[in-house]
Amino acid sequence: MRNSGRTDGGGITVFRLVTTAREGAGMPEIGDAVPAEAKLKTRPERPDLFFEEEDLQYEEEILRNPFSVKCWFRYIEFKQSASQAVLNLLYERALKELPGSYKLWYHYLKARRAQVKRRCVTDPAYEDVNNCHERALVFMHKMPRLWLDYCQFLMEQGRITRTRRTFDRALRALPITQHSRIWPLYLRFVRSHPLPETAVRVYRRFLKLSPESAEEYIEYLRSIDRLDEAAQRLATVVNDERFVSKEGKSNYQLWHELCDLISQNPDKVQSLNVGAIIRGGLTRFTDQLGKLWCSLADYYIRSGHFEKARDVYEEAIQTVMTVRDFTQVFDSYAQFEESMIAAKMETTSELGREEEDDVDLELRLARFEQLISRRPLLLNSVLLRQNPHHVHEWHKRVALHQGRPREVINTYTEAVQTVDPFKATGKPHTLWVAFAKFYEDNGQLDDARTILEKATKVNFKQVEDLASVWCEYGEMELRHDNYDQALRLLRKATALPARRAEYFDGSEPVQNRVYKSLKVWSMLADLEESLGTFQSTKAVYERILDLRIATPQIVINYAMFLEEHSYFEESFKAYERGISLFKWPNVSDIWSTYLTKFIARYGGRKLERARDLFEQALDGCPPKYAKTLYLLYARLEEEWGLARHAMAVYERATRAVEPSQQHEMFNIYIKRAAEIYGVTHTRSIYQKAIEVLSDEHAREMCLRFADMECKLGEIDRARAIYSFCSQICDPRTTGTFWQTWKDFEIRHGNEDTIREMLRIRRSVQATYNTQVNFMASQMLKVYSNATGTVSDLAPGQSGMDDMKLLEHRAEQLAAEAERDQPSRSQGKILFVRSDASRSELAELAQQANPEEIEIGEEEEEEEDLQPNEVSLEQQSVPATVFGSLKED
Repeated sequence: MRNSGRTDGGGITVFRLVTTAREGAGMPEIGDAVPAEAKLKTRPERPDLFFEEEDLQYEEEILRNPFSVKCWFRYIEFKQSASQAVLNLLYERALKELPGSYKLWYHYLKARRAQVKRRCVTDPAYEDVNNCHERALVFMHKMPRLWLDYCQFLMEQGRITRTRRTFDRALRALPITQHSRIWPLYLRFVRSHPLPETAVRVYRRFLKLSPESAEEYIEYLRSIDRLDEAAQRLATVVNDERFVSKEGKSNYQLWHELCDLISQNPDKVQSLNVGAIIRGGLTRFTDQLGKLWCSLADYYIRSGHFEKARDVYEEAIQTVMTVRDFTQVFDSYAQFEESMIAAKMETTSELGREEEDDVDLELRLARFEQLISRRPLLLNSVLLRQNPHHVHEWHKRVALHQGRPREVINTYTEAVQTVDPFKATGKPHTLWVAFAKFYEDNGQLDDARTILEKATKVNFKQVEDLASVWCEYGEMELRHDNYDQALRLLRKATALPARRAEYFDGSEPVQNRVYKSLKVWSMLADLEESLGTFQSTKAVYERILDLRIATPQIVINYAMFLEEHSYFEESFKAYERGISLFKWPNVSDIWSTYLTKFIARYGGRKLERARDLFEQALDGCPPKYAKTLYLLYARLEEEWGLARHAMAVYERATRAVEPSQQHEMFNIYIKRAAEIYGVTHTRSIYQKAIEVLSDEHAREMCLRFADMECKLGEIDRARAIYSFCSQICDPRTTGTFWQTWKDFEIRHGNEDTIREMLRIRRSVQATYNTQVNFMASQMLKVYSNATGTVSDLAPGQSGMDDMKLLEHRAEQLAAEAERDQPSRSQGKILFVRSDASRSELAELAQQANPEEIEIGEEEEEEEDLQPNEVSLEQQSVPATVFGSLKED
């Protein structure tokens, strides 16, 4: 037997045993011997090698399959409870046979690391484990997991240089596709130690592989106070349009970080042109100008260049376009001035006050006060930069300069030069008018005229603007008693232009269209009435009518003017011209005024002409406006015409007016008919009203009709009216009617008539119980409030369907009606007694109707036998009545 020995890093002596017989037979080597333990067996060839009895089967298996990883792992798993030396020797034997097995190396190294985990890092065992890793990496240098474990193990030992070199070896050994697994641990390693130069160099290498991780590097540079390089890197990132932030930041957010970094650390950032960078941001991010301007000013303030900072603030408040940006800049500016004043006061108090210090402090206070006083004007400038054509803002700017005439004139001049009438927000002519009014208030009338003359030549967007200028021009002359000049101006404004144009023709300038402006013509007509002659005023009104720009009020004014000068027929012609210009409903006022004036003028002298006018007015008159004309027509007939004509007019009126006005019209008709012909003549009118009006108004008419018949002593006619009206009176909702009828029967009827009334009431109630739609509407009317719904019929049952609620209520009403029906007894029908007793009824009947015919004694005796029952004989109905409905 031949042996060869070597020493492992762990200090264990390993013997290689090879038998001559196995060599001759080509058998695999047995492996390394194991030290003796309890219950060991010795080999005859080598008395110093010992094996446990349980190991023999695994030894034989690995002798048969020395290159099987599964066999080795079964053996290793079996020896897990053995000592570390035995387990390590077994791993070494396996790796001797299978040096390229990643699985064996991984578990072996993991086991070796676990063995030294609780030892001090200065223990030599750590170096043995390191050597073991180095041996593994000879074969497994392409496995990143082993490199990571090894580097992590070295980091725990605190060997910085060796760890860094190991990381570098890993990056050189592994393909570039595996570097992404190494770099996170590498960067964590360099960040965990105060070695900024090493970390910076490592990060620079990392960014060549992963430039998108620049934000992480910038954050690290800021943490180690290398702000200059951080600013450079951040500037590079901001200028790279293809850069995508891992943290989801936008380009503006990165730019804002850059501005904050360079503006707050001017002494540490030396390699960048801060002013150029921030001004470049002002052109790129126009929606965030306030923050960028404040950052630039803050940079100069921290650099000690206070005058430059003040210039930046002034430039900012003169250029920003939004109120938000202006507020940011102005607040920052005011805070800067306050801090300057506070610093100066503090310095003066510490070093003693001198005259120069007092002057400087007064200057700073004056500058601050001026800044505060300028704020409204600066804010107005911002709004005008947003929209230079905003008329209202120009007026506000003038108000801010109140008391400073030169500034007011300059503002007005700038406003009228800047505002484009076609782009203006508001009414641009008000600027010209206010400008002239300013000169007028200061006594410079000629300058005011000059302004208004220029305003009349401005090409406004709308004719209304130019018309307002002419009217204001004329009113200014009137205020200074220049009446003739005012007339000349308005005549000039309404003169026909060389080229006529339609009022709404936008392609023509407003100067060619203002001659059709009703506003100018109305003012001219007023002036002519006050200052001119009759003929000139009439000519103006005629010209308005010829241009077809008149309104109903203009027509009425013209007619009233002619009437004041006793030109009555001319005024009526004016009304006629106005009527020809307009249609209903615009012509309503003209007709009313015309007819009223005509009747007042002629009365009954031209009755036929008046009738023709009324017929012409009523022809095509909408029902909404017919009532007034018909009443006027009827009054004419009553006063000057025939009574039957008046009644015919009232009859036509009841058909021509709106349904909502018919009731009132019938009331007037009845009243006038009663006054003219007497009460009896109103019967036909009442009948017509009951047929035409709605149920509610018809019910009221019936009650009035019956009351009239009662007063006339026509009791039967009144009872017939009550009987007819009962068909439209549901007892559940119209209790007033039934009570009235009951009172009537008590006063004028007898027991039979009361029974008949009660019978009719039950019949009507049964009829309404079968009309589902009517019943539903009545229930809604009675049981719901003004804003109620069907669900209010059954509170607490909001989940029920609306139709089910109606059906439920219908069943309740049917049950009530069933209870109201007389009960059947012995096949005979019993009538319900009235509320009053027989003696009371007889007494009331006697009081109400003393002429009642007395009933015979025989009939009274029969009634005494059965006072509450009436015998009815039953008779079969012929089969022919049923027709096809006959049962089989």
